[in-house]
Formats: sequence, C-alpha cells, structure tokens
Amino acid sequence: MSYIGRTPQIGAYHKLDSITCDGSTAYTMQLDSANFVPESVNHLIVSVNGVIQAPTDSFTVSGSTITFASALSSSDTIDFIMALGNVLDIGVPSDNTVSSSKIIDGAISSSKLATTSITGQTAETSANDSDSLLIYDDSATALRKMTRANFLTGVGGSNTPAFMVRKTPNQSVSGATSTLVTFNSEIVDSDGRFDTSTSRFTPTETGYYYLFAQVNIQAIHDQATTELDIKKNGSFIASRFKHIALNSSSDREPSIFTSCIIDVDDTAPDDYFEVFIYTDFGSGTTITGSSNPIYTSFGGFKLIGV
Repeated sequence: MSYIGRTPQIGAYHKLDSITCDGSTAYTMQLDSANFVPESVNHLIVSVNGVIQAPTDSFTVSGSTITFASALSSSDTIDFIMALGNVLDIGVPSDNTVSSSKIIDGAISSSKLATTSITGQTAETSANDSDSLLIYDDSATALRKMTRANFLTGVGGSNTPAFMVRKTPNQSVSGATSTLVTFNSEIVDSDGRFDTSTSRFTPTETGYYYLFAQVNIQAIHDQATTELDIKKNGSFIASRFKHIALNSSSDREPSIFTSCIIDVDDTAPDDYFEVFIYTDFGSGTTITGSSNPIYTSFGGFKLIGV
C-alpha cells in the first residue's frame, strides 16, 4: 500500500501498569504484572502530574527500573508510561497471514518441524530414482535430502550383474582332458554379461562376485576322478571340486557342485570366467543336459557391502 508522506511505523506499543509514587526516585515498570524492559529510554513516553517528561534529562532507564531526576512524593502522580516498543518490529502477525514466500529458504530448522508434517502425509509405496528422500544426518543433527538413486548407491545397491545359465543338450567329455562346459540357455542375464557363444561370464565391473557351477556327469565308476573347475581367464582355478567314484564297475551319475567368491579388480575389468570338467575315466563320459530338471548350470552375482 502506498502513502502520501511518511510511511506509518508499526511496532509493539504498550501502556504499562500504573505506578503509585512513594517518595522514591526509582520504580519498577511492569506490563500485566510482569517486569517490563523497554528498548531504550527513548522508547518511553512518561507523563507526571500532567507534564510529559524528557527522556534522559527527567528520567533514565536501567532494565525494568525507571529512575526520575528527583524523588516523587506520595502526592505526585505518574499519569502514564507508554512504551513504544521497537518501531521496526512488525508485531505479531494475525493468524493465517504469513505465506511461504515470506519465509527465507532454509530458515526453518528440523527442530521446528511438526512430526505430523511427515507422518501425516500419504504413505508412498514406490519411488523413482529422481525422487528426493529425507534422511537424518547425525553428525550435523539436521535433515538432509537425497535422491533415491544416490541413496541406494550410498547404503546398498543391487546384486548385478547377475546371471544363471543351463545346458540343455548332452555334451561328450574325453578322458584325461580338461573340457570347457558349454551353456546354451540363459535363465537370467541382468546386464547381458554372459555370452552363450563362448560360454563365458565377463562382469566388466569391479567388485566381489559369488560364482557357482553344477554338473551332472554320466557313467563313471572304478574310482575315476572327476574335477569341476571355475576358471578365471582360462587358467587360474578360482574354485575346484574333486569327486572320486566308488570302486565298482557299476555306472554312477554324480552331480558335483563348486562355488567361490572372487575379486574382479580395477586392473582387470575384462576378466572372464568359465566352467571346465576333467575326468581320468579312460573311455570318457557325458555331461547331462536338460531344461527341466536342470542338471547342469552356471551362475553368479555381484556382492554388495564387501
């Protein structure tokens, strides 16, 4: 609103409680029976016996005590004391008159937030990566916001890349030869890191991985030794399980399993992993393939938090 001339000043204006003179120079100022401390001596209008008193010359102020230049007898009358308050003070706003645009960004601390401002809202059942989440920072004793994507990166994540593949056709294995086990059918391959044409898993992401393999092998006996390996880059044996058949001429079809936790570090992000089988059974044997049930499989996933 515009004004002609000087803009009116607003503030906390009060008429203080009546004071009875008793021959003293000093008196306690009160507002509604509570001690009152003005902004300064110049914020008071004081009338004694119908005469306005000059601040500093006729009276001074210290805290809630007003001291007159000369003692006031019991016949003197302090007509009134008006406290002007802080003339720059806007006073107490009326209810529902302060809009959010009047509040400085970041001015409201978490201690001023009502719990219902969060708990009273509709509960969400999902969140997008770009959505902001509220977290409490213990070190700063303050609320912080973070996107869902950054939150998951900071406290956890997903166990990917992850894969599991199976063999559906049978595969012949020569005796006394380390043979690559081939896998032709993907059950899951979250990031496309398994290549069925080479039967290799290439994570391309650093970290620790849990890998496992199972092979069902047919018709071995007479204490034949069978070794199931998970190999890194075709040579390093990350895991090996050794099986020795019974001393019997009867055929056996054992399912053998091996697993490991292995690190893919920054120096070799292109490490790859394969499954090999070896048997010293002289005439060779066969790996069982099937889609249901799954006899022969290879899988793994990235570990988080390690």
